[in-house]
Amino acid sequence: MTTPSNKLRIDIASDVVCPWCIIGYLQLERALAKTATPYELHWHPFELNPDMPAEGQNLREHLVEKYGITAAQSEVNRASITEAGAALGFEFRFTDDMRMHNTFNVHQLLHWADQQGRKHDLKQALFCAHFTHRRNLSDDNTLADVAAGIGLARDEALAVLADQRFATDVRAAEKFWIDAGIRGVPAVVFNQRHLVTGAQGTENYQQILAQLANESH
Repeated sequence: MTTPSNKLRIDIASDVVCPWCIIGYLQLERALAKTATPYELHWHPFELNPDMPAEGQNLREHLVEKYGITAAQSEVNRASITEAGAALGFEFRFTDDMRMHNTFNVHQLLHWADQQGRKHDLKQALFCAHFTHRRNLSDDNTLADVAAGIGLARDEALAVLADQRFATDVRAAEKFWIDAGIRGVPAVVFNQRHLVTGAQGTENYQQILAQLANESH
């Protein structure tokens, strides 16, 4: 079953501090282009670290603490991620002082951008801000600067973050995906029926899209 516009509906729950979220999206984007699939994309909030304090945490320390990996394993992971990103035209610039951030305000800003039809653009800009330019996404001024960088009103962005007007909406959206059983991202749902988790690779996404196209005929 497709959407009324006959486009494939794609819902993606993700976080902008998740490297595999941007890799998975870019792989899917290539697959969509190669298969000439008409689609409509909807981004949804998911926090990898909802309990992260405002000051954040050193990224390597965080990964060692959360997943129990060694510093050597972290280096291997970083190299793999950097290589996968480069193949898709995305630059990961990891450093030893890179930090993991709390992203609740990030998702509120994305909710605001969605009302102006710019959620996708801001999402991409935030991925770059974090992974390529290593900017502090815990800082409201930084977030407002990123929003302004794609043409959104900086003062309004700051106001949205200051008064937390979308906090309840974002919490409800996050809860929806958690209640649906989502524990890791990216979580991609096609036509509100088929869940695919993790970065699958361009070829695998092409196969999935082909299967979905066959179903719709």
